[in-house]
Amino acid sequence: MAATVATRLVNDNETPPLTPNPTSVVEVSDAVIISPAAEPPAVAITPSDPWPRPYYVEDGLRRVVPYHYTYNTWCKERWRGRKLMEIFEVEFRDRPAEYYRNAVETGLVVVNGKAVGPEHVLKNGDLISHTTHRHEPPVTAEPIRVIHEDNDLIVINKPSGVPVHPAGRYNYNSVVEIIKSERGPGFLPRPCNRLDRLTSGIMFLAKSQHAAERLVAQISQRSVRKEYIARVVGRFPDGEVVCDQPILQISPKLTLNRVRANGKAARTVFKRLAYYPPVDPPTKGQTEQPAMPDPEQAAQRRGEGEGYSIVRCLPVTGRTHQIRVHLQFLGHPIQNDPIYANQKVWGFDLGRNDADAARNSDEDIISRLSRMGKEDIADAVAYYDEMVDNYHRKKAEKMSGQLCDVCRTPLYTDPGEQELSLWLHSLRYEDADGAWSYVSPLPAWALPPSGMTGPTEVGGMDDLVSAVDASST
Repeated sequence: MAATVATRLVNDNETPPLTPNPTSVVEVSDAVIISPAAEPPAVAITPSDPWPRPYYVEDGLRRVVPYHYTYNTWCKERWRGRKLMEIFEVEFRDRPAEYYRNAVETGLVVVNGKAVGPEHVLKNGDLISHTTHRHEPPVTAEPIRVIHEDNDLIVINKPSGVPVHPAGRYNYNSVVEIIKSERGPGFLPRPCNRLDRLTSGIMFLAKSQHAAERLVAQISQRSVRKEYIARVVGRFPDGEVVCDQPILQISPKLTLNRVRANGKAARTVFKRLAYYPPVDPPTKGQTEQPAMPDPEQAAQRRGEGEGYSIVRCLPVTGRTHQIRVHLQFLGHPIQNDPIYANQKVWGFDLGRNDADAARNSDEDIISRLSRMGKEDIADAVAYYDEMVDNYHRKKAEKMSGQLCDVCRTPLYTDPGEQELSLWLHSLRYEDADGAWSYVSPLPAWALPPSGMTGPTEVGGMDDLVSAVDASST
């Protein structure tokens, strides 16, 4: 059976033979099968790189046809002297230990290209390879729109829910690979600024290494201004609001941050663009309003009855999750933020004005978040990659009751819209000296709701910049 599985990895379009090929090494197009006749199991190494990319669009989602793929990782220092199965049980928990044991025993997990047993002890320089039938999560089918293009640069409006680089469960469903698929296999877009998977908006893709280095240097020297737009809980205060609270990373593993007095210096300027009050419930005799879609239902659980504000955000510093953390501290978290607007993690006040962690210790926050990721994921939509995997398995992509015909992996239903977006958008990048400026349209969630009036575009940054200058004097 091991050799049958390995042979199947050579070509997804072929039916696997019932018996293994007795040849010791067989090279077939994009795969190598090492199949010692006297020493099963067979070993499959599949550098899968299909072209054109196996995309298809269905139900508003960009999907990838499942394909075989070999993950390679060098032995980390902390793995040295430890057994192979111990590493998988402790550090690779996206599948049951039984799966990994079977993968080792059947040659789908190998070390230095050779089949080994589960008790194999790793050493420095070992290369661990895992060949699997890869099922990528779907992402939005919304196109990646080009705002500007010249000989050096492409400025795009990144859709929410699409990661920039291949990472974790995402490979071809990433900005880099989607752009590459549209422009040809020789095109290599080089991202120059970072946006989290759920954040949408302005991104720079350089066409050459020289152009990338030049723009990255300009951004790192703080000669570029950035503006974001966010949809937050409640009525945000009038005027320009400057938050200069320091930010501390309390869990490097989860990339979890909060305002703490002993954190790193951080400053963000905010200004309300619009406020939309809650819709009054229908009075007796009125027709009930139609049920809101899932994203709205999820958001209404955070700040129900307060309405929401559209807020302009100018980060002066660049701490991780800075805008989200500062908005939370001010008492107006992003309305659909699965982490920083979660009362079961942060308590009723959602971390407001708790710079000394008097109401919620760092340990309590981490413990609650970890517990949510495992036991009550429906109310804690995990934003971080490790927890997103857990979320997809348990809630967002519910079990369909079907198995993959090739790898027998359980199949899942599609994630809902609320798992594909965060109401934070990179709206504008501009040179501080006025040499260039790129602005995207407002996202749909920032436009006036049906039956209400409000702004549909944003003016210049003068007021925000003036507030920065005033707060620095």
